[in-house]
Amino acid sequence: MPDPAAPDKELLRAAYTAFNARDIDAALVLMTPDVAWPKAFKGGFVRGPEEVRAYWTEQWSEINPHVEPVAFHLENDGRILVEVHQVVRDLTGAVLLADEHVGHRFTLAHGLIKAMEVTPLPSVPAA
Repeated sequence: MPDPAAPDKELLRAAYTAFNARDIDAALVLMTPDVAWPKAFKGGFVRGPEEVRAYWTEQWSEINPHVEPVAFHLENDGRILVEVHQVVRDLTGAVLLADEHVGHRFTLAHGLIKAMEVTPLPSVPAA
């Protein structure tokens, strides 16, 4: 898969940086007003910045996730698949739910995040 354009990668890196810093406002300005965001911790989706804010606030009161982008891939339909290393800890710092690599698939519109979904990474055949 080809690399996404540099501005798109910068946008997504900024979103992960803001998320990991718990800077909700910095993350929300990178999203469209009708953003669709998965409630990966609870199931379902939230829509719009205020629902994302409420979901993240609730999530961070219960768990301490950290998500680092590892690789970016432009898909044939224009979406961007980001391989991330995700570590989910409890509030005392113990690894709780996950220390794994997963996929985040983003839809961008007008230089902003329009949607994100959590997806398994494609399997790569062994050489």
